Amino acid sequence: MAPHPFSIEEWGTRRSLAIAPIPSMSIIATGILFVCFLFAGILLCIELGKRLGKARFSKEGESATTGISAIEGAVFGLLGLTLAFLFSGALSRFDERRKIITQECNDIGTAWLRVDLLPVDTQPAMRDLFRRYLDSRIETYRKLPDLDAAKVELQRSAELQSKIWTLAVSSTQGTGTSHPPMLLLPALNSMFDTATLRTEASKMHPPIVITAMLAVLALASSLFAGYDMANRRPWLSLHPIAFALVLSVTVYVIIDLEYPHLGMIQVKNSEEILIGLRDSMNTK
Repeated sequence: MAPHPFSIEEWGTRRSLAIAPIPSMSIIATGILFVCFLFAGILLCIELGKRLGKARFSKEGESATTGISAIEGAVFGLLGLTLAFLFSGALSRFDERRKIITQECNDIGTAWLRVDLLPVDTQPAMRDLFRRYLDSRIETYRKLPDLDAAKVELQRSAELQSKIWTLAVSSTQGTGTSHPPMLLLPALNSMFDTATLRTEASKMHPPIVITAMLAVLALASSLFAGYDMANRRPWLSLHPIAFALVLSVTVYVIIDLEYPHLGMIQVKNSEEILIGLRDSMNTK
């Protein structure tokens, strides 16, 4: 793989632009607020459906349920499909983020080994840059959920990328052989690309319209459930509370999976391999 066909300054600028702006408001706090409103909304819709059902049954009797079961089945089926889609997608993205962490560790480790191809007098400076770069990568995600601090650390990582690339290019130009640049520069490209891939992966989430659709379906299903429960005697208040709680907790778990550095579900175990790699760099 050939080096990037543009200047070092332009390369550093492009890498900096690849850093996504991080919102200052806590996403998890917003998610918890959304789940609380959803829980309350489900209970209200069940109660509203029950009252509508009572009024309808008092006028029409058993004929009030004619044709309702087909609509209920369609709405509940769509709700289940949407939940399955969101949960499966969130879990898939969570696993993908863990794989990218492993990939980044492998790419950094490969590039670190290929520093041996550089001239002996250049290796200490390059290894120091590598240590500082890996420290920055570890600190970027360790500082979460402090989003502003993480953004500053991402910028520092981009600056170190530029310094590493500059030193690598200048060091390989006077070697008199093509082997060092052919082996080291592609490894650096892979290392930097994986860092960008990890940043981009953290921005991959389902469109907000799907989450809104889930909320609408949950409320509609609750309305139908309350309507159907109005003609059943006796019925327990535990049932709607359990339905609202299970559905709300499921939605929260989906949100938590989407933001693994901000909520209770974390990928810190996967990041231990980066710390292990950093410890191994102290021996050389």
